Amino acid sequence: MTRIYPVKPPLDIPRALILGAIQGPVELLPISSSAHISLLPWFAGWRWDRLDRATRKDFEVALHAGTAVALLAGQRRVIARELTRMDARRLGAVAVAAAVPAAAGFVLERPVEERLGGPATIAAGLAAGAVAMLLTDRRPQDRDPDELNVADGLALGAAQAAALFPGVSRTAATVGTARWRRFSRREANLLSRTVAVPVILGAAALRAWRMRHRRPNRAAKRAMGAGALSAAASTFASQGLIALLDRDGSAWPYAAYRLALAGAIVVKSRQDG
Repeated sequence: MTRIYPVKPPLDIPRALILGAIQGPVELLPISSSAHISLLPWFAGWRWDRLDRATRKDFEVALHAGTAVALLAGQRRVIARELTRMDARRLGAVAVAAAVPAAAGFVLERPVEERLGGPATIAAGLAAGAVAMLLTDRRPQDRDPDELNVADGLALGAAQAAALFPGVSRTAATVGTARWRRFSRREANLLSRTVAVPVILGAAALRAWRMRHRRPNRAAKRAMGAGALSAAASTFASQGLIALLDRDGSAWPYAAYRLALAGAIVVKSRQDG
C-alpha cells in the first residue's frame, strides 16, 4: 500500500522564521535582501512558485517592516542625532527621496512582480549592482554632509526606485548613489538608512491596507507575523554590521559576493534546465 504524505506548504512558520533570520543581515549589507528571500526557497526546492505573487509580496514587506522597526529601536540615538541636523533643505531632500520611489512603486510594482523576479533577472541585477558599486566607489569623498540638497534627494529617490527590480538592493543602490554624489562612505551609509526607513514603513502601511480587502488566510497571516518578528530580531542582532559598513573600506568584498551569487544562479539554472 502506497502511503501518501502531505505536501509541505511553500510558506509556513518554520520557513518564515528562517527567512526572517536572514533578512536582518542581508538587508543591512549591500547584497540585496529581496534576492536572498527569493533565492533561498529556490535553492532549497520549496516550490515558492506555488505561492501566489500577492502573498509573496506581502510576506517580503512584512520582513522589511520588521527590519525597519528594529532599526528605529536599535539606532534611536543615531536617528535622534540625525533629526537635530534636519534643516529645511535636508528635510526637503529626504522628502523627495521618499516621494520618488513611492510614485515609482505605484506605477511599476505590479508589472515588475508579474514580469520579473525569476532567477535570471535576479542574477542580472546582482551583477549589474556589483559593477555599479565598484564604479561609484572610485568617486572622491569631498562633499560635506550639510551640503545635502534636493538634487541629491532626487538621485537617492531614483536609486530607491531602482531597487524595485530584483537583485538591485536598496542599500547598494542608495549607498552607490550617495558615493557617486561624492559623499563619504560613512555619510553614504547613513543617508541610505535615513531615506530607506520612511519608504519601508510606508510600503508596509500600504500593503497592510490592501490586505484588508484581500484577506489572506490565517496560516499566511501567522507566517507573516513570525517572519516579521524574526526579521526584527535578526536585524537587532546584526547591528554590528552597520559599524562594519561605516568603516572606510572598499566595496570589493560585497561586489565579489554578488558576482559569486549571480554565478551560482547561472550554474543551477543550467543544471535545472
